[in-house]
Amino acid sequence: MEPAHTLAAPTLFELLLQAPEAQVEALSEALDALDALSVSVTDADAQTPVEQALFGEPGLPAPKAGWQRSLVQALFASEAAACEAQQLLRAQDFFEGCEVCALRPVADTDWVRLTQTQFEPVPITPSFWIVPSWHEVPAAALQVIRLDPGQAFGTGTHPTTRMCLRWIAQQPLAGLRVLDYGCGSGILAIAAAKFAAPLVDAVDIDPVAVQTAQFNAVHNQVQLQTGLPDLAQGPYDVVLANILATPLKLMAPLLAGLVGRAGHLVLSGILERQASELQAAYAPWLSLQIADAEDGWVLLTARAP
Repeated sequence: MEPAHTLAAPTLFELLLQAPEAQVEALSEALDALDALSVSVTDADAQTPVEQALFGEPGLPAPKAGWQRSLVQALFASEAAACEAQQLLRAQDFFEGCEVCALRPVADTDWVRLTQTQFEPVPITPSFWIVPSWHEVPAAALQVIRLDPGQAFGTGTHPTTRMCLRWIAQQPLAGLRVLDYGCGSGILAIAAAKFAAPLVDAVDIDPVAVQTAQFNAVHNQVQLQTGLPDLAQGPYDVVLANILATPLKLMAPLLAGLVGRAGHLVLSGILERQASELQAAYAPWLSLQIADAEDGWVLLTARAP
């Protein structure tokens, strides 16, 4: 997906609601259904003595949908859409106990520039970096992937992605056939190609991810075969899957079956406490071991016989 460089700042409209904890989830789902561009929930008592902290495990939702008194902010593309949402919500049974705090335009913002300021170059190893297109390449970066935030997951900022990239950077991939299953932005597939893998397939169930991966491959001057999961035809020397624990468990027969003789399986998107579940799920085929850990996440790898 081509990054925009000159866009007129859109005028958005904010609908700000206050809701008790019990209504937050229904209210948020309704706002999504009413085409809100984004919905965020914050503590209405923040910065007061009754402020509450909600913490969840890495990558998982907070233990509750909201606070005792929550502020629900929804952004809409037009004033008409925000007004219609307000009227429809007021008529719903679940709106009892809720109130409208504001309906107002959001100050014009250069959303492209704002987004860009949130993404800095990411070091994977001392010499391997992920660098957004608007940044200069750091002097220490001998190997670079140029990647901008888009609609597909994978910018190198999350520990699960970084661990996969570190593993790739340490492997002799020359002459090997590699599969990135659930490729998202294509970052892992691109890294494999950058580190000399001559045949790399990148597949995803999301057509947008497939298009994004192909776009990113072209702009990083590497060749990938991209497509939907049917494209993946084993055996592969390396199978990479950075997804989440539950789908990885369900796909154990599939992913293990794609790994060729003496091939590697590399799995990420797994919390430390979930490692034993994954090891048990893959045990009939491969023996997974913890190869890396960061911020509560682990990287599991196995070598086929």
